[in-house]
Amino acid sequence: MDSHGEYEEQVVLAVVDTGIGPLLLAATREGLVNVVFHAMDAVRVKALERLASRLGREPVEAPDSPWLAEPIRQVQAYFAGERRDFELPLDWSLISGFNRQVLRELASGVPYGAVVGYGDLAGRVGQPGAAQAVGVAMGSNPLPVVVPCHRVVESDGGIGGFGGGLETKRKLLALEGVLPEPLF
Repeated sequence: MDSHGEYEEQVVLAVVDTGIGPLLLAATREGLVNVVFHAMDAVRVKALERLASRLGREPVEAPDSPWLAEPIRQVQAYFAGERRDFELPLDWSLISGFNRQVLRELASGVPYGAVVGYGDLAGRVGQPGAAQAVGVAMGSNPLPVVVPCHRVVESDGGIGGFGGGLETKRKLLALEGVLPEPLF
C-alpha cells in the first residue's frame, strides 16, 4: 500500500476522547484542518457534511493515518496536562482574510495559561476598533483548542462566548490554570 497515494487528496479524521468529551480531528496532507467539539452522532454527521462541502471531498475515518498520529498524540498530552503548546502543521483552508489573520496571531501570540481581550487581540492585528469582529473570528475558528480561542475573554473580566459552550471554555481555562476547577 502506497502510504501517500491512498490519502493524497483525502481528508482523514478520527474522534479522540478528552476531558471535555469527544473531539473530532480532521487533517489533510497540509496539516490539521478541523477540530470539532462534542463529536457525538448528530454533530459528527453535520461536521462531515460541512467538511465535504467546504473541501470538496469526502472525509474518511482513518484514526491510523500518519497525518493524524501527531495531532492525536499532542491533543491527548494536552488534556493529560503534559503539553502546553501544539506544534503541528495546520491547514488554514477553512478560514481566510481577517479571521485567519486574527487566529494566526492568537495561535502564535497568546501562550498557555494566558488570556487576551477581544479588543486587545484586534489591536494586535492593527484593527483596534474591531473587538466584535474578533468575536466573530473566534466563533468561526475551525481549529479550537489547538488555536486557543478559549483564551480570548471580555475586557471587563467576563468569560465571553464560546462555540463549544461556556462549560467547555471554563474547563479549558481551568486545565490551563487560568480559572479554578469548576466545582460542579
